[in-house]
Formats: sequence, C-alpha cells, structure tokens
Amino acid sequence: MKPIRLVLLSLCLPILAGRLVAAAELPLVKILSTGGTIASRYDPVQKGFVPALSGEQLVEAVPEISTVARLEVEAVASIGSSDMTPEIWLKLAQRANEVLADPKYSGVVITHGTDTMEETAYFLDLTVTSNKPVILVGAQRAASIKDTDGPRNLMGAVRVAVSPEAVGKGAMIVMNGEINAAREVTKTSTLDVGTFRTLEFGKLGYVEDDGVRFYRAPTRRQTIPVGPATKLGRIEIVMHYAGADGSVIRGLLQQGGLDGLVIAGAGLGHVSGSMFDAIEQVRARGIPVVISTRVHTGRTLPLYAAKGSGVSLVKIGCVEADNLSPQKARVLLMLALTRTKETEALKTYFQH
Repeated sequence: MKPIRLVLLSLCLPILAGRLVAAAELPLVKILSTGGTIASRYDPVQKGFVPALSGEQLVEAVPEISTVARLEVEAVASIGSSDMTPEIWLKLAQRANEVLADPKYSGVVITHGTDTMEETAYFLDLTVTSNKPVILVGAQRAASIKDTDGPRNLMGAVRVAVSPEAVGKGAMIVMNGEINAAREVTKTSTLDVGTFRTLEFGKLGYVEDDGVRFYRAPTRRQTIPVGPATKLGRIEIVMHYAGADGSVIRGLLQQGGLDGLVIAGAGLGHVSGSMFDAIEQVRARGIPVVISTRVHTGRTLPLYAAKGSGVSLVKIGCVEADNLSPQKARVLLMLALTRTKETEALKTYFQH
C-alpha cells in the first residue's frame, strides 16, 4: 500500500503546487471597510439594523471571490453612511493613495453605506492620484436578510477593480451589476437594489459572470491632491423652495464659521429676491457661493436677468455648478477652497 500512496502523493503534489502558483498570480486588491447596510445585521434589542460585520466577514460570505483576486482587508470605520464625515474622507483618500502607490496592488474596493456613497465616491475621484481603480460598493438589503444583495455586489466590485479596462476611469460605484462614474451617479431609490443611476448620460458598463464590459468613459475629471495637513472648510447647502426668504442663510452668517455656501436653486439655479439679498450679504463678506439646482438633470445656466435669477447671481460673484448636484458641488468647493478663494479661479474648477 505504501508505494501506491507515494505514487498518488507524487501525482497530487504538482497539481497542488500549480494551484498555489495560480493563486499567487491573482491580482491583489485592498478592501477598506467603513460599515453601512452591506455590513449590517438586525439587532433585536435596538429593533433595527446596525453595522455589525467586519470586512473579513463580508469577504468570507463570498468564497468564490478567491478565484478572482487575492484580498487584504482593512477597517477604516464602522458606521452608517449618514455619519460619514469629511475627516473620514481624508483618511480614505490618504489610505487609498498609499495603497495604490504600491505596485503590488491592482485596485482598492471600499465597502460603504449607500446614503452618502456618491459623495465619498466623488471626493475620492478628485483626490486619488493613481490611475488604478477605486471602487465603492454597498447594499440595499442588510447582510442578515435572506436575499441580501451585498455578496453579489462585492463580487462585482472586485471584478471591476482587477479589470484592465477600469484603469484610468477614476472612482466608480459598482452595484446591481452596473458600473457608474463617481461624478455623475446618484442614489435614486430608498429601497430598490438598482438605486444608483446616471440619469442623464447612462452607466459606464456592466459587470457579469463572464467578465467586465465598459461602453464609455468619464471625461470631466480632475485631481485636487490632499495631504496630512489638508484642512477642509465648513461648506453648507441651502435649498430654495417656494417661500424661501434667505433666513437660513442669515442664520448661518450670524452663527459664523462659514467658509463657503452651495445653493440648491430652482430650475436653472434661481432663488427668490429676498433669498438673493441674503446671498449678497454672504458675497459681501468674501465667502464663495456656488449655485447648483435641485433638479435632477441638466445644468445651471444664467439666462434670466430678474433679481435672484442666474444673471444677477453671476454679477455678484456666484459660481455656476454646471451639472453637479448640490452635494457634489459642496465636495468640489470644499476641495477647491484648499487652493483658492478667488471667483475666477473657482470657476475653472467647476468648468473642468
């Protein structure tokens, strides 16, 4: 029997060695976990879902992921994304830049709650200096729900992170088998698993069982590097609505500490006459103001000359947000202000 066992062992060793070599040749991806629904379980005491799973546990739930890439997991936070902050953004950007500067890594995947994912994605699109992929992924259904979408989404995110076609396309959100660019994507449904959409221009591509397919690339991209000493200012968003009189803006001025303001205007970026007066007070103090719109598609454009309309806002030094949503205009203004407060210089960032 011993000779037979030795023969069998001699036959198996090359196969095992081949598998080890093949595994070692797989691309290496760093997963940075931050919490969110993808890592949540139902807590009967609190009677709701809470972040509970580690990044390692998320990976363990998708054993087939080991056929796509080698993974290293690192925790950055364990929060619901409504508690995401610019300070954590800076940590993520710094860590992503450190990881991607190492040639052994092919990309970074960030697990994240969906509520503010698009803001984090755009911040990283602006601040990561590598051309390697940065993929954000989450779930609409918590990990303890039987039909959770988390494992499928994580598998797709890793597939895109190691795809050669993903290089140079910046930060992307990969969920529900769809790839969307950070600058353009937005959350469109509170519950639907297909919540992330690029309403005006469409997705970049798809990730499926047989591979990753891109059909277009994002072109309106720029980089504003950050470092350990970077300080981000306080930027607030104020929405215009019927009857808005600017009292919120005046309250912010009275409180103090305001470094910049984003207006979610109506239509092309319009506000009422009384709200215009409050914005004029902000500009009189040299505080930058960016005009976005609460409308989901299209861009701001100064066509009308009435008080509170685009022409009058541009005359007092407000900056048009182009087609950036208010929340993304805030991200860009926050970063641009680390470089300049001058109106004309700020315009170049929003026109890029």
